[in-house]
Amino acid sequence: MLHHYLQSATKDIQSLIELTQTDIVEIKEARHHHVQERAKLKNDFIHSFQTKKTLLDGELVKLVEENQGKELSELLGEEEKEGLSAMKEELATLHKLNKEYAKYVVIVGEFYNSLLESMFPREMDGYHKSTPKPASLLKVRA
Repeated sequence: MLHHYLQSATKDIQSLIELTQTDIVEIKEARHHHVQERAKLKNDFIHSFQTKKTLLDGELVKLVEENQGKELSELLGEEEKEGLSAMKEELATLHKLNKEYAKYVVIVGEFYNSLLESMFPREMDGYHKSTPKPASLLKVRA
């Protein structure tokens, strides 16, 4: 069962990596409409991974409890050790990609905010920005 949970959790991580790579490519090309759609898929994979990780943790705890006095590394076979190592590598890759994706999201967000601010400037009222009145949104300059 342990090996099955490891493989399944790693597949979820790989799917998240593929979706994130696709998001990065599309955000670079300013094709944002599919990014939102994939967010639901990502959330589903995250939930699936968390469930499988909980099951994996339970199996590991059960294994340690059944063999008290032994280290976990002694209890795991080569296949399980390789599976844990692969999962750790995939998680590191996903972490790196998520950091890259987050940078692009911040850049695009800042661009849209600055564009909005230049089109509809707001005045500062103390520490708060006051929203312009509808009549003052557009001014015609001749």
